[in-house]
Amino acid sequence: MKRRQQGILTGMPFMAHVSSRSFVDDAGHRIYLAKPPARIVSLAPSITEMLFALGLDDQVVGVTEFCDYPSAAKSKAKVGYANPSVEALVALQPELVLAPNDFLRPDLQAKLEQLKIPVFVLDAHSVEDIPLQIHTLGQMFEKVSAANAVAQLMRQRLAEIKRTVETLPTKRVLYVLNSQPLITVGPGSFIHQMIGLAGGVNIAAQAGAPYPRLSMETVLKEDPEVLIFPSGEVETVPRSEQQQWRRWDSLSAVKQQRFHEVSSNLLNRPGPRVVDGVKQLARAIHPEVFGSPEGTRHP
Repeated sequence: MKRRQQGILTGMPFMAHVSSRSFVDDAGHRIYLAKPPARIVSLAPSITEMLFALGLDDQVVGVTEFCDYPSAAKSKAKVGYANPSVEALVALQPELVLAPNDFLRPDLQAKLEQLKIPVFVLDAHSVEDIPLQIHTLGQMFEKVSAANAVAQLMRQRLAEIKRTVETLPTKRVLYVLNSQPLITVGPGSFIHQMIGLAGGVNIAAQAGAPYPRLSMETVLKEDPEVLIFPSGEVETVPRSEQQQWRRWDSLSAVKQQRFHEVSSNLLNRPGPRVVDGVKQLARAIHPEVFGSPEGTRHP
C-alpha cells in the first residue's frame, strides 16, 4: 500500500521500466517522466541547438530571445533570457523546462514547482560534458539513435583535431574579451579548455578565475604569439579596439600580424556546434595546418 500511495503522489505508474524514466540533472535533482514531454521550453541557446539537433523542433514551444540557430528557432515564442518572464513561460503550458543553473531565479523555480512543471538543469563544465547531455536528452525524449549519432560525430571531430594538434608545437594565445580593462579567459571557462584542445596555451592559465583581468605587464612578459577576439552580435570586440593592440609592437602576435576573430556564438554555447568553435580556434592558432581562418585580421 505504501508503494501505491507513493505512486499516486508522484503521478507515476508502477511498472518495471519506471526507473528508466528517471533522470538526474546537473544540479543533482531527480525528475520522473512517465513519457517524453510534448511541450518543451528552452532557457539557453545551447539547449535549443541540442533539441533541434535531435529533431525535436515540433516539441519546442518556447526559447530565449538569443536562440537564433537553427533559423527555425527564431520563429518560436520568446520568454526572455537572463530574466525570463514567468508569465510568458507558464502561458506556453510546458511539460518540461530545460535551463542552465544561472538563469533559474528562485521566484521562477517556486512558480514552476507550484504548477508542477518539471525543470531539468543542464550545466556543462567541460566540452566532454556536452555529448553526455545529448545522450541524456536522447533517452528523455526517446531519440536515442539521433543522440548517439550527434554525440559520436562530435567526439570523432574532436579526436581528429586533437590528433592533428598533438604533433604541432603549441602557440601562446591571448583571448581578448575586453581591452580596457583587459579581460580574458582562465581556468574554469569553456574557452580556456577549447584553446588547449585547439593546440594553444592560454597565457592566463595561472589565473585564479574563469574570466580574469590581466595587466599589460603580464601580457608583455608572457608574450602571446596569437591574439584572438570574439566576434558576434552578442559579444564582440570592435575592430577599432583590435587595432589599438598594434602599439604593443614588442609582442610576437603583433610582429607576426596574428590577429584573429572567432565566432563568439560557437565558443560560448556548450552545444553541438562547440566542435566548430574548436576548429575555428585551431585555424587561428595553426593556420599552416588547418587553413587560414576567415576571421584573420592583419593590423
